[in-house]
Amino acid sequence: MRGGVEDRVLGVLRWAVIAVAMLATAGPLLYGVLLSLRPFQSVVSEPLDLLPSPGEVTLDSYPTAMGEYGLGGNMWNSLQVALVTAGLAIVLSVLGAYAAVRLRFLGRDAVNVVFLGVYLLPGIVLAVPLFVLLSRIGLTGSLVGLVLVYTAQTVPVALYMLRTYLVAVPSSVEEAAMIDGCGRLALIRRVVLPMALPGVAATALYVFMIAWNEYLFALLFLVADRDRWTVSLGIAQLTEFSVPTTVLMAGSIAITVPVVAGFFLAQRLLVTGLTSGAEKG
Repeated sequence: MRGGVEDRVLGVLRWAVIAVAMLATAGPLLYGVLLSLRPFQSVVSEPLDLLPSPGEVTLDSYPTAMGEYGLGGNMWNSLQVALVTAGLAIVLSVLGAYAAVRLRFLGRDAVNVVFLGVYLLPGIVLAVPLFVLLSRIGLTGSLVGLVLVYTAQTVPVALYMLRTYLVAVPSSVEEAAMIDGCGRLALIRRVVLPMALPGVAATALYVFMIAWNEYLFALLFLVADRDRWTVSLGIAQLTEFSVPTTVLMAGSIAITVPVVAGFFLAQRLLVTGLTSGAEKG
């Protein structure tokens, strides 16, 4: 009897905690969406109203943020930078992680710690040396220079993440492929990558999010050329006092769409078993 009461109480508490957590996380986002759908005059006159009336719902704030304030161009710049950064980081990290897991060399056990230590260095420490370096090779103010910086910044953490996934790939499968005459690069491409695809997808999405949201280096290298601004700089300009609140909310919601879309596109890979069906009988 007592155990049944405790189970019911714990069940109620569990759902209460879940409800509070959802309200705390999704509540501000939902409020931002509703605010972006209201006319600015309505927000000024009735700031405490949470729900817009059916007759006042409008999408005018979105084209204003994307066009008049240039956020659409900023998103295109960030999309190019983030996609190229994620691609380069994954290619380099897969090779490095495989070498750290399967190849034997001096100091292999220390590689993990070294790469994680590099990632933990504060970005502000590298800002001045990177600015001087890119200035000397003429890449300040360019998206190419930003891609190089982001790639160097994200490869250590991507390698650290992928190493964990590649450790779980059965070595017996690789040995069987090599016995059949598969070379090392072909082995990585045809055997290791398909089996580690969920981990690769998760790492690529994480790198994409880092490059999409990064602000310090974008400000340092691109502040003088507004046409090359990324979303982090574009959304920062919307925080000025003269920008309507509805436009700010519309811009904030719009820049989350690519990340959310990437998550849903990769969702099937993220839930796929790492070595499902790899070894049978």
